[in-house]
Amino acid sequence: MGVFSALTTAVSGMQAQSYALENISGNIANSRTAGFKRVDTTFSDLVPDSALNRQLSGSVTAYSQATNSIQGDLTATRIDTNAAINGDGFFVVDQRLSGLGSNTQFSNSNLYTRRGDFDFDANGYLVNGAGYYLKGLKIDTVTGTLIGTQPEVLRITKEQFPAKATTSIEYRANIPAKPGTNNANSNPTVVGSELLTATGFTSNPLSTTEGGTGIVIGSEITNFLNRSIPGGSVTVYDSLGKATSVELRWAKTVNASATPTVDTWNLFVAENTGATGATPAYRNANVSVTFGSTGQLTAPATGNILIPPITIGGTQISTLANPINITTGGNGLTQNGDVSGQIDARSIRQDGYTAGTLDRTSVSADGQVIGTFSNGQVVALAQLSVARFNADNALKRLDGGAFEETIESGPPIIGLGTSQLIGGNIEQSNTDIADEFSKMIVTQQAYSANTKVITTAQEMLRDVFSIIR
Repeated sequence: MGVFSALTTAVSGMQAQSYALENISGNIANSRTAGFKRVDTTFSDLVPDSALNRQLSGSVTAYSQATNSIQGDLTATRIDTNAAINGDGFFVVDQRLSGLGSNTQFSNSNLYTRRGDFDFDANGYLVNGAGYYLKGLKIDTVTGTLIGTQPEVLRITKEQFPAKATTSIEYRANIPAKPGTNNANSNPTVVGSELLTATGFTSNPLSTTEGGTGIVIGSEITNFLNRSIPGGSVTVYDSLGKATSVELRWAKTVNASATPTVDTWNLFVAENTGATGATPAYRNANVSVTFGSTGQLTAPATGNILIPPITIGGTQISTLANPINITTGGNGLTQNGDVSGQIDARSIRQDGYTAGTLDRTSVSADGQVIGTFSNGQVVALAQLSVARFNADNALKRLDGGAFEETIESGPPIIGLGTSQLIGGNIEQSNTDIADEFSKMIVTQQAYSANTKVITTAQEMLRDVFSIIR
């Protein structure tokens, strides 16, 4: 029985080494496959039940050992929709069953892959090189909140991003303590020549809080311009995305040496710089903007100035119901000495924009699909779903570098955790060619050794048969 058992054991050894060679060949064949996880081979002895002093080393069987938790090298591709997971986790994907475009039917099952060479197909779906469709959660582009709770196949189309009317203008500037107006420069010795007063105007342009009408009429544009200084301009948008340029001007109305003992300014908005006669040309914001002795804004207390209802070039940009709010942040508007006598506008930004179309998409480190639109807006469109498992190596392998959940792997934990997504990169195979070749040599020698056992057993049996003859 010993010789026959030796033959059986040698055959099991050959089978085990053949199994190992099959894994080695598969690893080498997929050494350039994106996201591929090599399969190693482990061996286990099979010992027959026998008495203590008659125990045998036994035969052998081979098992596969997954390396799903071992990361491959990351390679830059310069394709914005490609993504690699740096750390634990798998992309959640699905398979297409039938249909095209918006009528595409999917299997509605969650599969998992590390292959991140996703790109758009003709219908706006993100598909990797193995044909798996990326899943995630859509993001509301207005509120920035996630839509739904369960991952779904992402479809991102090049629909127009709607226009947004300007509601706020962020204004950061320093106003000179003594404005360099034309009137002040031509009358440097006249006290108060830099101020805007009601003198010389048939329609008092001062704010209504200071007893004026708050309007500069067309026939008095020149006088007003000589007593005010430019405060910058900004392009604003209405609800349809129509752009309108808004010009701001500042005029000082009270010096601190007078009563009240604060420096006071009025902000004007150009309504129609080509106006004539009694037609309004500039409108006062009707707010007394005051500064303390240190040059800090003291009023309005909130630092905000509302643009009055105004129509510029036929477009109503500010209404009583929806006014444009000029925000200074309290300390964004100061009054300090400036020898130029002009306003130093450090920042004038607004929150409106025209309609736009999707120009490009990319993937952020926290797994968001970011869309860049032709109107300059950069908006999060979707959140990729990344699944982690307590036992990554217990996932079942499928074609195309995909895996499916098993009882041994445990349920998926959705979320990046401590991992990061790197856009414009893909993860390469974790196969080490040099290591595989060294394992191949060992496997070949082990296989040859087992064949030698069979040869020896055959010779021993021949000797037995020779006794009979």
